[in-house]
Amino acid sequence: MKRERLTMSQALVKFLDNQYVEFDGVETKFVSGIFGIFGHGCVVGVGQALEQGGHNLRFYQGKNEQNMALAAVAYAKQMDRRAIIPCVSSIGPGATNMVTACGCATANRIPLLVLPGDTFACRQPDPVLQQAEFFDNYGRTVTDAFRGVCHYFDRIERPEQLMTACINAMRVLTDPADTGAVCLAMPQDVEGEAYDYPEHFLQKRVWHIDRRPIALTQLERAVKLIKSAKKPIIVCGGGVRYSAAEEELLRLAVAHNIPITETQAGKGIIDWKHPLNLGGIGVTGGKAANVIARDADIVIGVGTRFTDFTTSSKWLFNENRKVLGINICPFDAYKMDAEAVTADAREAIVAIDEALGDYKTAYAGEIAAAKTEWDAIVDEFYTKELDGGLSQTRALGIINEFMAESDIALGSAGSLPGDMQRLFRPGSRGTYHMEYGYSNMGYEINGALGAKLAQPDREVYTFCGDGSFLMGHSELYTSLQEGLKINVCVFDNLGWGCIENLQNNQGTDTFGTVFRARNPVTGMLDGEDMTVDFAKIAEGYGAKGYSIHNSEELKAALEDAKKQTKSVVFDIKVMPKTMTPGFESWWRVGVAEVSKSATVAAAYKDMQENIAKTFDY
Repeated sequence: MKRERLTMSQALVKFLDNQYVEFDGVETKFVSGIFGIFGHGCVVGVGQALEQGGHNLRFYQGKNEQNMALAAVAYAKQMDRRAIIPCVSSIGPGATNMVTACGCATANRIPLLVLPGDTFACRQPDPVLQQAEFFDNYGRTVTDAFRGVCHYFDRIERPEQLMTACINAMRVLTDPADTGAVCLAMPQDVEGEAYDYPEHFLQKRVWHIDRRPIALTQLERAVKLIKSAKKPIIVCGGGVRYSAAEEELLRLAVAHNIPITETQAGKGIIDWKHPLNLGGIGVTGGKAANVIARDADIVIGVGTRFTDFTTSSKWLFNENRKVLGINICPFDAYKMDAEAVTADAREAIVAIDEALGDYKTAYAGEIAAAKTEWDAIVDEFYTKELDGGLSQTRALGIINEFMAESDIALGSAGSLPGDMQRLFRPGSRGTYHMEYGYSNMGYEINGALGAKLAQPDREVYTFCGDGSFLMGHSELYTSLQEGLKINVCVFDNLGWGCIENLQNNQGTDTFGTVFRARNPVTGMLDGEDMTVDFAKIAEGYGAKGYSIHNSEELKAALEDAKKQTKSVVFDIKVMPKTMTPGFESWWRVGVAEVSKSATVAAAYKDMQENIAKTFDY
């Protein structure tokens, strides 16, 4: 057996460079680059291996470990999970900075490979710089924090362990039913240790993403359930996108007259203009989808996790409804006490469509009426001008209407995801990119870099609040370094407006959710507004900044930005509390059971009344 003597890090780089995936006969390179921030835990290990060359991996210099990993999450999502950018860090804070990004990846079922440095396996120089010591277990290190947020965790304590670690990492990263974050922790001494690696481990390896067919018995049960329904609905989730099943799903809906509703991950797969597409469903959904869903007798979930936002905390659907869960992941297929179909979305949809024959639902004109009413509501939000200034929904409408068919809209947290699921009208497939499984503030700008890396020929518009901008925007600098233009739309409403609304709606007065100075008289954060010039911050980085206070300034800035070749930041000053309200939905949060406030007590009573209308599983 031919072998090659390499350090563990050199073998890792060579292995990653030779990984490919095949889906529907199309073979693509799975790893083309690596994000990294070098420190003593990795610069002489993986850093040395990358520097010496002999590979085809492009190195991307991150500026914050969490943010570069979020960019990697967005890249994998935009690539429909068929390509990744691994992330390398030092030990200590460099490593644990990536824990949040791993939680984000796992929550959203997105493959992310993190390669944090770790303390010495030999323990000779302990305690080393940035090592946290645990008195109960000397073998425990801070990288054990990754165990709680990763689908696979391994610590490589000998160089030969790399082989089983890498094979198992790739098994998870390429499995559509079990993908998420993967952590291979690498003690810094082992990164530089050598081993005679067998040639076959380092050669090209193709991982096949096979379509898993629906079982005959599952098909029979699914068809029987649907045929028993008069008014079923479809909940289109992200699994439809990753299965590339949108054409088949639409064909089934049209053939049998079944309305389609969208989750955040499923939005933008079916043309929003289609007569059967009722738009977003649930807490951040629109009136059309939620009204029709309330009367549905069968809920057909395709590739959805049925989160609390999709189901309105299991309040949305009527008590007599039944659920059919079509999902490649058994964990998700059985949710909501569903009749489970564990199969590839496209394979299951095609088989069910054919087996339904001439079945038709009992819907008459209610689908068209609901859609017509909702389209008019969206038009009003998008066009209405307010006397006091620029509303958030008006600004969103201007940008949405300006964007080209192929431009990517990206978001994550705050009130904007609600506005976007309800109102946004995406262009072509893959142009609506929302991270809402983890609602990760700080994803927006960093994710825009990842989306741009995935599709550099498209314009990327990322939508974030001032609070999210302040939490994480380091990779704006990296976008300039790489010559990758992103369009950052900062909606500045002087605080965390979404949470202030939630706070107020549950009976509590505004507290700690707006950005105000400390008042020397009261001692509270109720002084003057803290105003920030985000355009000037952008210009300090070398980007182009625009200060915007009204519709005309926004329109002029968008036009000028099209001429720019570097990243731009739109500093859009919007009026607080001008986001969309909820439509026929409810969301459960933990309201205080006892309080001195009458409004909080009323909110608690309301919560109890709504809990009585929900399902427990």
